Amino acid sequence: MNYEVVIIGGGAAGLSAGLMLTRARRSVFVVDGAEPRNKPAPHMHNYLSRDGLSPLELLKHGRAEVEGYGGEIVNDDVRAVSRTDGGFSVELSGRVVTAQRLLFATGMVDEVPDNLRERWGRDVFGCPYCHGYEVRDQKLVVFGEEMKVALVRQWSADVAHVPSVDGIEVEDDRLVAVISGSDRVPADALVYSAPVKPRDELLLALGAETVETMAGPFVRTDDKGRTSVPGVYAAGNVTDPTAIVIVAAAQGAQAAGMINMDLLGLVPGA
Repeated sequence: MNYEVVIIGGGAAGLSAGLMLTRARRSVFVVDGAEPRNKPAPHMHNYLSRDGLSPLELLKHGRAEVEGYGGEIVNDDVRAVSRTDGGFSVELSGRVVTAQRLLFATGMVDEVPDNLRERWGRDVFGCPYCHGYEVRDQKLVVFGEEMKVALVRQWSADVAHVPSVDGIEVEDDRLVAVISGSDRVPADALVYSAPVKPRDELLLALGAETVETMAGPFVRTDDKGRTSVPGVYAAGNVTDPTAIVIVAAAQGAQAAGMINMDLLGLVPGA
């Protein structure tokens, strides 16, 4: 099956792009691995008119909107992507589709230690803008980056910095950071900047260039979402490690507008 645009990734960036492109009457196919980065969090924040909504609810509504305009969405894994004459071939687990343009909205993965994973997105988190208000005026521990302490103090005056932690325990449903095997620091919440890894393997296989960021190398795009590979676009956390949900959605819409113009032949040098 041939589509004008195949979107790989069905999170905020991918669905936002899909909505804009289907409303532009483009044939759109969205492939979603169904593992959103913010799945562990019960609520998302800083999304105008949707503050406090479950991230999964946002995706549910977004999928319905894209499908309502004729877009196709499947839960599947992309095994490989390759160039063809005039476009791209996208291999799924059980079939192959082709596209004139590709948008990668595959996001990134928080590499959270096993002992923190069950509480990740609740009382252990990395983004104080996303979760700080919910633990305001409580006892907070910042693990790792000392520079984040000043930021976290906007939400609480009771902030301790812990450079490294031997382990995390729970006592009476409260976190306890264990330091150097003996010192123990109780906390209502732990702010931990987990290492992140972009889901960019397929992009790199196509030859996309990267740029160094504060979180490591990420695929380089211009301000319209174009990568260094003609016809290939990227939006959201796969290219921008700092993008919160509403920013990722905006980047998806921005890339979709450029893709539509590209398909019309109105983008110089595309």
